[in-house]
Amino acid sequence: MVDTRITFPQGAVHGTATVRAIVPLPDHRWGVICDRTPFHPVDHTWPDHPADLGVLTVGGVPVPVVDCVIGAVAHDAGSLLLGDDIPVRRGAEDWDWHVVHVVTGDLDGVSPGDPAELAVDEERRRGLSAGHTACELVTLAINEAFADSWRKTVPADVRGRPNFDGAALTVSRIHPYGSRDDYRLGKSLRKKGFVTDDLAARLPEVTERINNLMTSWAEADLPVWVDAPAEELSARRTWNCALPDGTVTVPCGGTHVTSTGQLGAVTVTLDLDAEGTALTMNTTLTAADRTATL
Repeated sequence: MVDTRITFPQGAVHGTATVRAIVPLPDHRWGVICDRTPFHPVDHTWPDHPADLGVLTVGGVPVPVVDCVIGAVAHDAGSLLLGDDIPVRRGAEDWDWHVVHVVTGDLDGVSPGDPAELAVDEERRRGLSAGHTACELVTLAINEAFADSWRKTVPADVRGRPNFDGAALTVSRIHPYGSRDDYRLGKSLRKKGFVTDDLAARLPEVTERINNLMTSWAEADLPVWVDAPAEELSARRTWNCALPDGTVTVPCGGTHVTSTGQLGAVTVTLDLDAEGTALTMNTTLTAADRTATL
């Protein structure tokens, strides 16, 4: 099978498709692959953005989509692998890439070739899209806030600031209307030149810098968009935002809002552990536009 064609980069939450395969899964679930879909699957390589949920209807019978994962088939193997069982990154050559809708319910009588209707949970999509856009922006904001905390030259981010996020991030998780980013401030980061002296005392100032920058970007109502040159799941996609000092472009496979104004009031907190080696950044959107058109 050729790659699943995806429509979520353009913000689609509904679509019609043709069933291509039905795969039995544990716990009385099924994996349904269609030729195209608006559903965003969780990425097995970097699972920061949770899967879309919703409903798939075949033969007039709606079944709940309780998860959505990436499936892949190696050209020289032929068997479908799901999620963590895939040994290569999405888009690797000599593999076909698919969106697998994990459903519960009765699929008796459903066969490849049957038409299907797909509907994403719009409220969940809206929240995750807002959370992801805020997450992309806040990583740029923390880089700027820590720009004077380096004693060596390090690789820069897309805005030309020292890339603290790229050097220290261990885990990033997006949730509806927010995100959490975990950073490791260990020996390797200090060797790269990051200054951790008196960090606890400096955190309030750093936090204020981040929040002020996020507030200015949100109030400016800046355009946000995803570039997707091709519809195939394996195709490279980028997130873009027209910031006041220039448009930034970052590789990204998730979904997003269409303007920073939809984020509303953004609040960031920074928490340093007792040893001073782990930093957690929580981002919350407390007045986001929860009715914005997707």
